[in-house]
Amino acid sequence: MPLSPPVKRNHIHTREIRCIGYERDDGLWDIEGRITDTKTYSFENQDRGLVGAGTPVHDMLVRLTVDNDLVVQDAEASTEQGPFHICPNITDGVKALIGLKITTGWTRNVQKAIGGVKGCTHINQLLIGPLATTAYQSIVPRKIHVSKTHDDKPEKRPAIVDTCHAFAADGPIVQRMWPDYYEGDDLK
Repeated sequence: MPLSPPVKRNHIHTREIRCIGYERDDGLWDIEGRITDTKTYSFENQDRGLVGAGTPVHDMLVRLTVDNDLVVQDAEASTEQGPFHICPNITDGVKALIGLKITTGWTRNVQKAIGGVKGCTHINQLLIGPLATTAYQSIVPRKIHVSKTHDDKPEKRPAIVDTCHAFAADGPIVQRMWPDYYEGDDLK
């Protein structure tokens, strides 16, 4: 069902996020993301001068190279546009993510490694949410597709159980896909 019709309004700001997962020939994965913010109006910026309507205020790119276990093997970032001249100075800090695993605690670990003055809010937002999800969506289903049949029973409760409404332990999807881990009322 679509959103309800909006009231009359003026478009002011656009944030675009694009993330892509690549399977590399060497067995690793490149997960790339870009975050771009634009305004519908022109404005003066002390460091950049006039920033024209539609010109990126923020334009940052990130590439994480990860293995099949979602462990970061390499990381790089680039600030193509930022509001201040010093914004690109922090991009090498993403190297601190090497060795971290995209799993429970990823947000906390990214914040610890490159949060606050050690990093860039926009790059961190890209890493914590959309880039991490893109890594998972690129790698985990591909590994399952390549290495297993869908009839294989997992050795332990799938980590995705109870992560959202569709994967509720007591819901029809878990009952169908992983009946051994189904926790519905009809079992009692």
